[in-house]
Amino acid sequence: MDEKEKKRKEEFEKLGGRGMLIKVSKLFYDKVYEHPWIGLYFQEVPQDRIEAQQVDFMTSTLGGGSVYMGRLPVPAHKHMFISEELFDLRQDLLQEAFVEAKASKELIEKWNKIDEAFRARLVKKNLGDCEKRFFTDEINYHKDPTKKVA
Repeated sequence: MDEKEKKRKEEFEKLGGRGMLIKVSKLFYDKVYEHPWIGLYFQEVPQDRIEAQQVDFMTSTLGGGSVYMGRLPVPAHKHMFISEELFDLRQDLLQEAFVEAKASKELIEKWNKIDEAFRARLVKKNLGDCEKRFFTDEINYHKDPTKKVA
């Protein structure tokens, strides 16, 4: 391990390391899967799998080593209709998870910066902005069931 990599690893551990990422991700996805709207987007994905992907992605991104082997966020979500409102809801649930996990201010700032870097490419203005990932894929879109239709 060279000095640069060693320093990144030390900084990663100061953020709470993999253990903190696991804690935040568990709390966050518990909230996501329980939520009446955003939870609809994850019905077909086992929670433990998405948690592991999140932990591996953030571990790799925050300097804990190259462990993430999944799709990058933009191609992984191109079939999902993610509105600004839905993205903001996700961010609210994540902030709650940070508080409950007692995450450091530095981890929260770094994680939020990473998430915000993807906002413009994940948020879609209309269903036509979505693309199937596979021939057999369907566009993943759900109306907010908590809103009353007038």
